[in-house]
Amino acid sequence: MRKPELMERPRMTALPVLPVFFKLEGRRVLLAGDNETAVWKAELLAAAGAIVRIAAPSPCQEMREFIQSAPEQCELSPRPWREADFKHAALAVGAFEDDAQAARFAAAARDRNIPVNVVDRPDFCDFQFGSIVNRTPAVVAISTDGAAPALGQAIRRRIEALLPQSIADWAQAAKNLRPKLSRLLPDTKMRKDFWRRFAETAFATPASQIDECVQKLLVWKKTSAGKVTLVGAGPGDVEYLTLKAVRALQSADIILFDDLVSDEVLDLARRESKRMLVGKRGGRASCRQDDINQTMLRLARQGKNVVRLKSGDPMIFGRAGEEIDMLEATGVEVDIAPGVTAALAAAARLKTSLTHRDCAQGVKFITAHSKNGALPDIDWRAAADPDITLMVYMGARKAPDFAARLMAEGLDPATPAIIAAAVSRPEERLNALTLAELTTAAIDPGHPILIGVGRVFRKAASRMREQNLPPELTRISYFH
Repeated sequence: MRKPELMERPRMTALPVLPVFFKLEGRRVLLAGDNETAVWKAELLAAAGAIVRIAAPSPCQEMREFIQSAPEQCELSPRPWREADFKHAALAVGAFEDDAQAARFAAAARDRNIPVNVVDRPDFCDFQFGSIVNRTPAVVAISTDGAAPALGQAIRRRIEALLPQSIADWAQAAKNLRPKLSRLLPDTKMRKDFWRRFAETAFATPASQIDECVQKLLVWKKTSAGKVTLVGAGPGDVEYLTLKAVRALQSADIILFDDLVSDEVLDLARRESKRMLVGKRGGRASCRQDDINQTMLRLARQGKNVVRLKSGDPMIFGRAGEEIDMLEATGVEVDIAPGVTAALAAAARLKTSLTHRDCAQGVKFITAHSKNGALPDIDWRAAADPDITLMVYMGARKAPDFAARLMAEGLDPATPAIIAAAVSRPEERLNALTLAELTTAAIDPGHPILIGVGRVFRKAASRMREQNLPPELTRISYFH
């Protein structure tokens, strides 16, 4: 029997640059250059509150228009830069057409210990301008260390889509509230809990409700109880995670995770969170459910934000029901972040509708194991309905038994069957056979196995047999 195992916190991997945010309000910055790139840098620096000294021999029309729009922050010298221009500068930025000019400018700045950036000349840069997502006062900057600016812009667009505009209002509210919070919540743990709840609320609530939500959140100062969130990690592919699951991972103090949860999913958790392996695998040394329950309860009573991270969906053939009952009976708050269950991931990989109107009028999810290890006591005649798609979880060892039972109840032996191993993972394999062939299949249980039975798989099975599939969907050898 296995005990819950606390894993070592992952260390920060090597960084090509140190991401920092530089305050420029009221400080001077030297900008040398007169092209459109220089205009954008001038606008960016002015937006950060800098006084921009611009040395430009032939400023373009766009540069002149910008300077006229911000006369308090821009000083134009219509000439090449000079050594004296560096005086009192906090930063130096140059936009030049050739390396010789760039080298002279960078050397002059470095002689005065002034950080310098020369646009599109990484060899002459002490710092870089990343792609920016602006939700002031919340600001996100993305860097690829100059290797792939287009990728940085693509990442920015993805983050833009994830961050609602209302985050700016929530961030400003947090800035206004922070000086008062020490008085309102003198206990450090209570303040930490408040900010965690504040952040979770910000992503799900419009800005018009900020004041109301803050008042409700302050009520939590009378309790230090933690909470448990049951999170579905999906079958393996990190892209199947929901936004709610990601947010739960990023606010967790400690994560209790199963063996089948991929490293890529765990990588999305905040770096400070602790991880505890509580693996449960059929036929292997596993943690007892009672131990897992008591661990969750103990941590929640310590005021921790606990995530119970389960493969697939926590509400499909897991022990979520027992965990929820135990936590609610002891007064611990419980939340659920659903996940993509293996059956739906397999259907997506096969491009097969489980309820195609020409083949099936329903779908059943069943497990091949009862508590005592035998076939479960279900209505097998109903399961053998040819108008139903059957998705069988944990069926590796019992495949011959349930296939024979389905045929005994009248299901056609030629009914297509699909064996999906490690769905959505790099080691994924899919195999097509018939229900009759399933009765003699010896399936290696070393990977998570899902078995689909039904007429909806006929087209996918035909494609697989013809081997007109991408390499990752070849016929498999998870058989003895």
